[in-house]
Amino acid sequence: MTFTRLGLAPALLNAITETGYSTPTAIQSAAIPPALRGADVLGQAQTGSGKTAAFALPLLNALLESGRQGAGARKLYALVLAPTRELAAQVGETLRGLASHLPTPVKISVAFGGVSINPQMMALRGGTDIMVATPGRLLDLVEHNALKLDGTPVLVLDEADKLLDMGFADEIARIMALLPARRQNLFFSATFPPAVQALADKLLHEPVRVATQDEAAHAPDITQRAIEVDQGQRTSLLRILMKEEGWRQVLVFVATKYAAEHVADKLRRGGVAAEAFHGDFSQGARTSVLSDFREGKLKVLVATDVAARGIDIAQLPVVVNYDLPRSPADYTHRIGRTGRAGASGLAVSFITPDAEQHFRLIERRQNVRVPRERLAGFESTAEAKPLPPGANDGTGGIKGKRKSKKDKLREAALVSHLGVTPQE
Repeated sequence: MTFTRLGLAPALLNAITETGYSTPTAIQSAAIPPALRGADVLGQAQTGSGKTAAFALPLLNALLESGRQGAGARKLYALVLAPTRELAAQVGETLRGLASHLPTPVKISVAFGGVSINPQMMALRGGTDIMVATPGRLLDLVEHNALKLDGTPVLVLDEADKLLDMGFADEIARIMALLPARRQNLFFSATFPPAVQALADKLLHEPVRVATQDEAAHAPDITQRAIEVDQGQRTSLLRILMKEEGWRQVLVFVATKYAAEHVADKLRRGGVAAEAFHGDFSQGARTSVLSDFREGKLKVLVATDVAARGIDIAQLPVVVNYDLPRSPADYTHRIGRTGRAGASGLAVSFITPDAEQHFRLIERRQNVRVPRERLAGFESTAEAKPLPPGANDGTGGIKGKRKSKKDKLREAALVSHLGVTPQE
């Protein structure tokens, strides 16, 4: 299929050609036509499959056909919510790249926390056509009267599973209350766990469901490996693998901010160009570290799950799960940082005795079996421990992953504002 058969306006087809797109991906082919018709869409596809363009193109097409853009004071046409600063910036970049080739100007604004709100407020003077934002900063802008949402006809949730998770419950509930009840909803993500799916069903009206992640022809080419190792040997194993297997660049996922700093420091002391990356960094520091990693100045980026969504590193060859993620959905997003846009990739998980049962849970949820490897000199000396109580809730019973008091309060806010009963 070609873009010409999807029903897009001629001016947008020219912009697509100028931007370098060739043929639509599976998610684009399936999601764009119903989105153009004004239907609610629930789109699920693997990371790197072109989900951003799947909603960006219908938004720009609708603006072209409505003639709203550039007509006096701009009225907000579409709100795009993203869970992280990096993803918001990436979505804004994609939209602006496409819009730059259109015959009439489209104003696209991007806002996220970690930086001063004043320039973002100034940028909204005169209105905007499309607002891309993280939930917290969006609410800040609304409270400062820089933006109104009551007339916004389209809502997009990018990485919807994360936004509909309890961690964003209070912010999303407040935003939904500010939006018009009658609107088009476009929800996209690589994963939709059952509880999130149930919530999405409450928010969408007769949605067109599009799921392409299970199609073999479009599945990313990611080789998965699982290496058994004792906890104290993981950094040494990482260095050996990088040297012996010639990994030119690696994104390493850890569980905590402290671990990110600690592992990065140990690698640097071993002569490896490495930096940590986590949520305590200022926006300037986050941008600088990512830029160095993209340019190849850093060989290893040691990150918490803040990097699992929205970070697109071209041709990233290897992802390592130094610590296993808290859920199968997070595992999907982590390994999806490699094998993007048709490239092949490698995802390696370090399996300590304490983590074996949790990884089995991930395997069951992913419907895969990854053979265990034992490398000479790194054979585990401890026995695997049984799965702790609570493993069947999807967290694997990992310490610190049960609902906290704050989680319960957020959950109550979601129930109160949206009338949704969360499911386990």
